[in-house]
Amino acid sequence: MAVTAAAQLLDELMGKNRNVAPDEKVKPTDWRDAIYCKYYLVKLCPHDLFVNTKNDLGTCPKIHDEDARQLFQEVKNTDQKKLQYHVEFLRFCASIMNDLERRIDKGKQRLALMSNSTEAVPKVAKNNQEQINILSQKIEELETQAEQAGIAGNVEHAQGILKLCDQLKEEKDALLKPADRTQNNNSDLTQEKQMEVCEVCGALLIVGDAQQRLEDHLMGKQHMGYSKLKEIIDEISQLVKDTRELLYGPRISEKRSREKDSRKERSRDRGKKKDRKYDMDYEQAKTKTEKDEDSERDRRPKDKSRLDDRSHRRDSHRDREHRDKERYEDRHRNRDREKRKHRDSSHHHSCSHRRHKK
Repeated sequence: MAVTAAAQLLDELMGKNRNVAPDEKVKPTDWRDAIYCKYYLVKLCPHDLFVNTKNDLGTCPKIHDEDARQLFQEVKNTDQKKLQYHVEFLRFCASIMNDLERRIDKGKQRLALMSNSTEAVPKVAKNNQEQINILSQKIEELETQAEQAGIAGNVEHAQGILKLCDQLKEEKDALLKPADRTQNNNSDLTQEKQMEVCEVCGALLIVGDAQQRLEDHLMGKQHMGYSKLKEIIDEISQLVKDTRELLYGPRISEKRSREKDSRKERSRDRGKKKDRKYDMDYEQAKTKTEKDEDSERDRRPKDKSRLDDRSHRRDSHRDREHRDKERYEDRHRNRDREKRKHRDSSHHHSCSHRRHKK
């Protein structure tokens, strides 16, 4: 990096053709050559804005050539390569400004945390002060009691009260020490609380600081650098917009803006569609579950009725079999009864006939 910086310095002092021999043909300058810094050709190189500050971007690796810049400025703005350089310049500056916005937000969050801590400190001090007041009142009462006991001649009782007073005084001293530290911390936090974040460069400023220090900050390299960079971004952005309107017409420029907005809208719509799809899937699953439950409830009475019919038919079949069995048994008993009756009758006639013969 040091060699590159020295070479650039020699180029500025002696020209970029300082090493060309007298009989050697000098190569003409072409601003499209990759060795030249695009940002320097457009307006300025951001690497030169914050030198020797905490936001120093370092040394630019490209060559800053005034002749190349002059040639670049002479080219019409409608040149596609020149338009591309402008767009790349805006993209690089946008990354720098995004870092600045994050630093500003971080500074505001830090001040907000300090503010919350400062608000919490008085509550703790107030609680300690209340306890200290209670202990002081108790100590005074006990000292009065000890004095009265000593006057009455009750020395042992007075000594016991004084020992209790000593214990309470120790507790009071223990509370007074943190209170002193809290008061010191409170003053420090109050001093830090009186700060604000610079909306231009993100630096922390003391509210109500001396006018000279405020002017030194406003004229500082960091504040001036970011302020100048914002002005250049607005200027080049308008130039790019006008160039695109000349090349493609206002409709194309508006179309690009609409496409950018539509991309954001599509991104939001994708999120909404995901949520909607999830809701639809949930509703479908819920509806299917409810239908299954309804069909299950409808099927239960049918199954029960079917089971009841089967049970009824089974019972009817058993009853029929039982009746048939009883009918068969009754028929069989009647047949046996008829047989016995017929046999008895035959036997009776036979006996009667034998008696008649005799």
